[in-house]
Amino acid sequence: MKLVYFAWVRERVGKTDEQVEVPDGVLTVADLVRWLKGRGEEYEHAFENEGIVRAAIDHVHAKPEARITGAREIAFFPPMTGG
Repeated sequence: MKLVYFAWVRERVGKTDEQVEVPDGVLTVADLVRWLKGRGEEYEHAFENEGIVRAAIDHVHAKPEARITGAREIAFFPPMTGG
């Protein structure tokens, strides 16, 4: 599955995107975030406040409890404001 990072999430992770093999048991966006946080300091920093970072599964906004099974791409980004 492809993970894409935007704005300060990208800056903290240190990459724009990556391909990952998600382990068994990682079934939701929240599970994926917890798994990512265990991959290193940069991910821990990027997702330190899980309630702020937003996700989209295959270009559709998703809540933390959304299932990721079958997803091709998951994007993570901070909240955005208009102006």
